Amino acid sequence: MGEKGENTAIVVRVADGVPTLSQENIDIPSLEGHQVLVKVSHVAQNPTDVQAFDNNAFGDGAVLGCDFVGEVVQLGSQVTELTKGDIVAGLIWGGEIPGLGAYSQYCVADEKISFRVPRHISRESASTVPLAAATAWLALFSKGCLGIKLDEALDKGVLIWGGSSSVGQYAIQLASIYGMKVATTCSPKNFELVRSLGASHIFDYNDQDAIQKIQQSNPGILHVFDTIGSSTSSAVASCVFDQGVGNLCTVRPGKANTEEVKPGTNVTDVLVWTAFLKDHSYREFKWPASKDDHNLSTDLFKKLLPAWLDIGMLKPNEPKVLKGLDKVTQGFQEHREGKISAYKIVYEV
Repeated sequence: MGEKGENTAIVVRVADGVPTLSQENIDIPSLEGHQVLVKVSHVAQNPTDVQAFDNNAFGDGAVLGCDFVGEVVQLGSQVTELTKGDIVAGLIWGGEIPGLGAYSQYCVADEKISFRVPRHISRESASTVPLAAATAWLALFSKGCLGIKLDEALDKGVLIWGGSSSVGQYAIQLASIYGMKVATTCSPKNFELVRSLGASHIFDYNDQDAIQKIQQSNPGILHVFDTIGSSTSSAVASCVFDQGVGNLCTVRPGKANTEEVKPGTNVTDVLVWTAFLKDHSYREFKWPASKDDHNLSTDLFKKLLPAWLDIGMLKPNEPKVLKGLDKVTQGFQEHREGKISAYKIVYEV
């Protein structure tokens, strides 16, 4: 890692195979040429953080956390678009590299996979954007996922299964921006929220007739994005394909939990880290670097997100702010207990 200094972080410590979270002072990370060092002010919690911790995915010394906002304090040698003092929202795979993650006072951002936060957008709101928006973007438009062409998206039907989830909210908005006909599922208490984001047809996922109602309201859907990735969500959602082969993309890597999908369904999964032009691996899974996904993601972060946020075309998730990284254990438990609905926990560092 990099230089010594004050860098308080939440570090995973493992004893006898059992992970715990420890607040420690670690080295300030060093920069690659295309990266900037960010003094973090806000970190958004994602389900992947809790899952990685509970499964001890990265072992002793890992620092988790993927979404962050803060001030640029140092520039890599090849950085051309960001300057010191910029307030940026960035994305990093917390845990992939030991000692590097967003649950810390300092983190690094790739200048192409980060964006300047518009002045009127709060830092806590901006921190909810990078991972979830990029996941939704790639799921809808990457060739390796649903593969919808941006210039052919108009009037295409899409089902977003789990529309009030963080990723679901961005998926609805992105699909709507490109003129798609959006059907979605969520609990009734969130119907108005997803309608305000652009969903045309909204259904209670617990309704036994939901699939039939979706088919009637939006016939011929050939694209489904499962933002939940539970043991049953993809199987149920795939039943919407009433004729021909349908395309389903899930947020769970390795096509987990898709064995029971409707026969003929083309199943893919989305990994947001293909936004970065490098190979990735996670346990038995391997993802080669994808220039297409990197270019698609660069367009999102550099050209689209700042403009859409600035004019209100894209709305961030509702943040629930917890003050201090020492609240991470509390936030993780809130996720485990299933209490989080239509908001995102954000830590003020």
